[in-house]
Amino acid sequence: MVTFTLPASGTVSVVQQRTHVNASILAGKKLATTETFWYRSEGGLRIQGWIVKPPDFDAHRKYPLILQIHGGPQAMYNVGFNFARQDEAAHDYVVLYANPRGSTGYGEQFTNLIDNDYPDKDFLDLMAGVDTVVGRGYVDTTNLFVYGCSGGGVLTAWTVGHTHRFAAAVVQCPVIDWISFVGETDGAGWNLNFAKPFWEDPSEHLRRSPLMYVGDVTTPTMLMTGVLDLRTPIPQTEEFYRALRLRGVPTAMLRMNNEYHGTSSTPSNFLRTQLYVERWFRRYTHGGGPGAVSEPARP
Repeated sequence: MVTFTLPASGTVSVVQQRTHVNASILAGKKLATTETFWYRSEGGLRIQGWIVKPPDFDAHRKYPLILQIHGGPQAMYNVGFNFARQDEAAHDYVVLYANPRGSTGYGEQFTNLIDNDYPDKDFLDLMAGVDTVVGRGYVDTTNLFVYGCSGGGVLTAWTVGHTHRFAAAVVQCPVIDWISFVGETDGAGWNLNFAKPFWEDPSEHLRRSPLMYVGDVTTPTMLMTGVLDLRTPIPQTEEFYRALRLRGVPTAMLRMNNEYHGTSSTPSNFLRTQLYVERWFRRYTHGGGPGAVSEPARP
């Protein structure tokens, strides 16, 4: 617990920590540091991001980078403690996460920038964030990785269909095909995110479906979805997995038991998710980086 002393002026003058309930857990451990930054994206839009740096970070080294993409898409990241990012940084990754257009917390206009325009420029916002961090000089550009769940899964699948810059990706609980999705999800109101229903004009549904860009995917891509998922049901994942297999792109599909939307509500599944994601990235680490997996990759 942290207490603040507020004088009559309302300005914080003293910050004093009152409790140390995690002291025994953190004893002898070094935590990653998190730095916030702002950068410009498409159209000059200001985007907020965060960089999580490994303990004992050395700006003269080259680190692999993980881009983590939030779901929603109307949601937002913040500065709260996050075990997954701490775990990834502890394994010597720089972790980037950001709030691209469509995120909440920056006003209604910012959130509505993806209305009838998703996914599209939010992808450009994320790539601009990667470019900004790469420009700082401590990222190994041959070892960029990306993952996300739900809306983050949509954007991860979109990413591998629109760029080859990532060494590997993990797509979690995604929407792959906006037309079939309408008949599968418990949230059929998503159909209202398009100017016209697909039975009148399917062009926008198709243009914004990651499945339509599978012919451009070369990035090794693992998929992971809860068996009980009603929001982004597992047939969406199966469509992308089958398409990747037909194309010969290295892929794997994990059906997470006892999980609805997401893969981490069961504590053991949370740990499995971390381990599977990390293992996939290590398998496709170039140049024998720290912890790289040496066995041959199998599609």
